[in-house]
This record gives sequence, C-alpha cells and structure tokens, in this order.
Amino acid sequence: MKQKKTSLSKIQKWLIWSPVFFFIIAVSIYITLLTRDLPSLQQLESYKPKLASKVYSIDMQVIYEYYEEKRSFVPLEEMPEHLIQAVIATEDRKFYDHWGMDLRRLFGAILKNIVSVQFKEGASTLTQQLARQLYLSLEKTIDRKIKELITAIQIERTYTKQEILEMYLNHMYFGHGAYGGQSAAVKYFGKDLQDLTADECAILVGLLKAPNNYTPIRFPNKALTRRNIVLSAMHQMEYLTSDEYRDLIKKPIIVHSGETTTGLAPYFTEYIRQIMQEKYGYDLYTDGLSIYTTLDTRAQYLAEKSVRDNLPKIQNTVNKYHINQKLVKDVLSDKLKNSDREVLLQDSTWVDSALTEKVKVQTALVSIDPRNGHIIAMIGGRDFQESKYNRAVQAKRQPGSTFKPFVYTVAIDNGYPTTQEVLNQPVVVMMPDGTRWSPRNYDGRVGGPTTFREALKLSINLVTVRVLQGLIRKPSLVVDYAHKMGIKSDLPAVDAIALGASGVTPLELTSAYGTFANGGVHVEPVAILRVEDKNGNVLEQHIPKSQEVLRKQTAYIMTDLLQTVINEGTGARVRWMYNFYRPAGGKTGTTNDNSDAWFMGFTPQIATGVWVGIDDFSMTLGEGQDGSKVALPIWAPYMKAVHDSLMLPEQNFIMPEGVVRVEICEDSKLLAQDDCPCKVIEEVFFEELAPTEYCNDSENFNRRNHDDKRKRKKVRF
Repeated sequence: MKQKKTSLSKIQKWLIWSPVFFFIIAVSIYITLLTRDLPSLQQLESYKPKLASKVYSIDMQVIYEYYEEKRSFVPLEEMPEHLIQAVIATEDRKFYDHWGMDLRRLFGAILKNIVSVQFKEGASTLTQQLARQLYLSLEKTIDRKIKELITAIQIERTYTKQEILEMYLNHMYFGHGAYGGQSAAVKYFGKDLQDLTADECAILVGLLKAPNNYTPIRFPNKALTRRNIVLSAMHQMEYLTSDEYRDLIKKPIIVHSGETTTGLAPYFTEYIRQIMQEKYGYDLYTDGLSIYTTLDTRAQYLAEKSVRDNLPKIQNTVNKYHINQKLVKDVLSDKLKNSDREVLLQDSTWVDSALTEKVKVQTALVSIDPRNGHIIAMIGGRDFQESKYNRAVQAKRQPGSTFKPFVYTVAIDNGYPTTQEVLNQPVVVMMPDGTRWSPRNYDGRVGGPTTFREALKLSINLVTVRVLQGLIRKPSLVVDYAHKMGIKSDLPAVDAIALGASGVTPLELTSAYGTFANGGVHVEPVAILRVEDKNGNVLEQHIPKSQEVLRKQTAYIMTDLLQTVINEGTGARVRWMYNFYRPAGGKTGTTNDNSDAWFMGFTPQIATGVWVGIDDFSMTLGEGQDGSKVALPIWAPYMKAVHDSLMLPEQNFIMPEGVVRVEICEDSKLLAQDDCPCKVIEEVFFEELAPTEYCNDSENFNRRNHDDKRKRKKVRF
C-alpha cells in the first residue's frame, strides 16, 4: 500500500512538472531558433557604421560627399551636452541604470498593448533602438521584439554606456537622408553638431520618434510642438532651469534649407569619384574616407560664373546664325515630322527653344597651376544634370590652331630663330585618313616671306604647314614633343597635325601649355592630394611627377611668341576688351566649319584652357564664331577675376641664361643702328643665334619693298 502511494506521488509530480519541463524545452528551442541569425560576438565587437566619404577643396571646403547613408562620425566628447541630455530625458531616462531593457516600462507597454489589442506602446530603451537599427528589421512582431531584447543585452555586455550613446547618436536616422547627429546638424542648421544650441538639439532629438512626421522643413508646426515636448522633458530632468526652459520654448524654429554641399564643381567631383571608385570600390560609399583635392572653390566659382555669363550669348548667336542661313528646316527636320511645319516655324519661341535643344552649345574649362599640376577649376559641360559627359577629360576634339605652338616649339628647339621667314603660299597636306588637303588661311589670302612671330601672332595656316614640311620635315618630331609636354592622345605623324587635325582633350592640352609657363618643366595634372581613412590615417599621398621636357630657353622664347598673340595678335581682345594686362601668353584655335573654338592661355601662376563647341561634330557654331569670339570671352574674364580673387602677385616670365633680347632692324633682321631707315623692333634669340652684324644701309640693308610690305593686309585664322 505504501509502495503504491509512492508510485502515485511520482506520477502526480510528473504530471505537474512535465508541462513546465516541456515549456522550458519549447522556449529554449524557440529562443535558439530566434538567435540563429542574431549578430555574433565578433559582429557586436566590431561596430562599423556606413560613413560618407567627403571631398575637400584645397581651401578646406566640403564640396561633395559619396555615401550610401549620409553619416559622419563624431566622438561623444565633441557632442554638445544638451544633445545627450535631450536624448536621455526623452528616449530613456533610466539609461544609466538598466542592463539593456527597462522591465517596468516593458511590462507597462505589454499591458497597454494587450488592452488595445495592437502594438501601441514600444518602450524600447536606447540600447534596444540601437540594436534594431544596427542588426534587425523595423517590422512590429513579437519575434523581432525578442531578438531586439536579446541583442540589446549583448550590446550592454560588450560596450560601456558612453560607447552605446556615441554609437546611437552617430547611427540613428534623422530624416531627409541624414544619418547621425553631424549630418543632421548640417542638413537642418548648416553647422557642425558641436555648435548646436539647446533648442536645436531638442529639434534633432524630437525627430527620432518619427523623422518624416516631425521634419522642421516640411512640418514646422509639428516640429515646434515636438521640440517643446523634448524641452519639457529636459526641464523635468533638471537639465534646464525654469528660466532657460521658458526662454527656449518661445524661440521660433529656424532651419537651414540648403544642402550639405555647395553644388559646386559637379564634373570635378564625378571625375574624383571615378578615380576613387577604381581604387577603393564600394568602400568609397561606406568607409568615411577624407579626400583632399586640388580644387579651389574660389576659382571654380569664377569659372562657372564666366561660363554662365557667356554661354547664353553664344547660344543665342548660334541660333540666329541657323535662322539667318535658313537652316532651321534641315536642322529641325525630325522635330517637324508629322506636325504643322509652317505654324511651328512661325513660332519664334518654339524655334529658338528647339534650336537650343538640337544645336546645344557645350563648353569645357580646365584651370591648372603649372608649377605643381594642381587642377584648381574644372567644367565639363553646360549642365551636369542634363549630361554627365565630362568634356574636359573625355571629349577628344580637334584643337585647330591651338596646336600650332608645338610645331614652332620643335623648330625653335632645333636651331631656327624667331626671325626665320617662310613663304605664306599654298601647300598640300596629307590627312590622317590618307586623303590630300589644301588648307587655306582664315580669309583665303596669301603673302610673301613671314617670320615665326608674325605667323603665330596672326595664326597663318600656310606658314605653319610649310614650317613642318620645309624645316622640320618629320611630323613624328612634333608628335614626340607634344607627348612629352603632356598630350596623351594618339597623334598620327602626318602633315595635317600642324593645324590640329587630331583630337585631344582640354585637360591634356591645358597641361601641355602649362609646360611653357613653367619654364619647360611639365608637371602631370593632379586632382587628389591625399586620402585618409576615418581615423585620419593616410592611405595615399600625391607625389608630384615633373620632368624637364624642354630647354628653359626654348620655353621662354615660345612664351614670348605667345605673349605677342595676346598683346597684338588674334588674342588681343584679352587686352583691349577685357582689360587683362598681366604678362600672359595664349593662342586662339578654330577648326574647319567652326565646329570647335578654343582659347588656351597662361600666366606664370595659372594655365587655363577653354573649349566651346557642339557635341555633334557635324554641327557648326556659325560663320565667324572663332576662338577669339567664342572661347576667349570665357577665358579672359575668368583669368582676370581669378588672379585678383586669389590675390596672386603680378609676375613676369623670367628670361633664363642663354637667351638674349636685342634690337634689330625689322626688314634685315640684323642689329639695329641709330640711323636705320626701317622700323626697329625687339626680338629674342638663343644667345648663339643672335645676329652679330649691324644693319648697314649700303651693305646689309635691303628694304624688300618695305612700304608695300607694311601695307599688306594681315592674314589671320
């Protein structure tokens, strides 16, 4: 009987405890299943938020950010105390006392949710919110809530309270694409996080509950109400005195409506992105790199202003040309299909708009410091939003007469003086495709013997080709010199190269002109100075690549010739129209049918190239739209303004040893005497090539029909 009672007692105990046992097993299995996809200890210990990489100009302005989530990391000690207080007071008053969850708040929330039969109360601690943002989804389910609690406990075991706060304030979403307090501060108030006032901190913390509902940009009244709730919580926690609280709730909400970047230099920042993407891949968008560049925001602003001021005028002139030449029907044939042609053609507004779309004038500008290769300004087109094609570095266009200096450089460097005369008479040249071409001068005229200086000053085509054919004789020499000076594009070694028949980019052509300005030393153009990781460690640093590719004497003589172009030649508008009087050299360029217009020029401190044209090679800018009328009006105002804005001192090109400047008789090219009957001019020579004999009326002087020569009309290109 006693044994039977004992057996019954065991059965009763089993019946009582077995449900508990099975419940424990079931809960264990459930929790095990839930925790399978929770972050591991290694993941918890290696907090790596997605940080935006910032691009800095040389004057330390943030000009762009690359990001998946727009976030900048700020250490907790650099955050304003009011921000930390606002978060504690509003989101988790027992933050410093709990171990990841607040049991009283949790059970209270559970009770309210049971009564309301819905997820109405969250009761998440700061740590739970962080766990949800870092590792979990935002769905409102019991499974997710349990995962959140477990992860929060693990976070509390892994990090200190200060570290959790730092992660929280750097990670949370504040609306309008801003992640973390720093990005939000810049977005809403246009300043750094550490500079925020108490009421501004309250606005940011108020956003955490529902960024889209309480955004001060879209819903200022809701944001004001929410801000005051946060301020009230801070007052209750005695973070604010009564007087401070009363003053703060009276303040209006004033937000910064602009973006975190200036919108300046979009073509340049895209150029940087392509370089960085190739090196760092997707890490560019998540690792918080600091990219320090050569761009000067002052120079870039002035470049964009010059383009903005002049491009509409150029477009208007191009449109008028097509209208006056009655080319509208041909150019707009596709737009006139299946339409009432005559009605549309009578609508001047429609015609002008359609022409602007079809014959859209584009431009590129590159500005470089020739001494170190720094790209200080870059424009790759009229509108980055319309076209991201960067014509400054991607478009290979025929440079026309801006290529001529390379021909004269070869001749000068190989022993021909600037006074060398060449006939201004017709020639035939071979084109890259093997066809024969008979080039003409700009106005179709020809002439007699012409010096290098006169030919370059007036951009005479026939003389330049004859210099190549008759003096240099090897087009491959011109190619070699051009490549050494900075041209990277392939150049066929044919006679047509003398007139710029092969495509080059504005960047490489500007860089090559910088070689003249830098005394024959070519410095590779550079856009990135150094790259640092989020901790300030230098990942890479630019080492200048420079090489002396021309004798300094040759570079100086060519610079002197190119100064004449600006002082009294095809580029003289720089002086008399735009009042840019600093020592400068330059060259105009225009291609056949006026499809491309160029102006390349430099001072000792800045080399700048401007191209204007239409993406469609078959389209023309119009008759008379050459480099001096189209590209120079962008170049000159920019160069004048940028030198003044950067407060660059006026500098002369320094004449090196081995070069002499002497007075000669204009006709005989011999040393001038006081009683020379002809005009006396100054000319530069290699010291060994300078004339040693004096002009003598009876022995050496030959007037060469001096009077007729002076009357001969100048030929220009």
